[in-house]
Amino acid sequence: MSIIIKPVISEKANYLTELRGDYSFLVNPKANKIQIRNAVEAAYNVKVADVRTMIYAPKVSSKNTKKGLQIGKTNKLKKAVITLAEGEVLDVFAV
Repeated sequence: MSIIIKPVISEKANYLTELRGDYSFLVNPKANKIQIRNAVEAAYNVKVADVRTMIYAPKVSSKNTKKGLQIGKTNKLKKAVITLAEGEVLDVFAV
């Protein structure tokens, strides 16, 4: 099971990185905070101070076509916001 899927690169994520030193990652929805902490420490060789997680529910969409009503949904996502220890810096593009 791969824990870290990819880092989140967005305006809000970059703002939080500059303001507080928080880094955002999309992670496996079945991973817990301890597994996320260990995966980030192993992948980037940094010391993690805090892990906050949030789960995004799947989005359901529907459209009418010639064949009738078509319903689809996206996958469930889990995002982790990592706070590093004092003096630690993470280079997201290195790995």
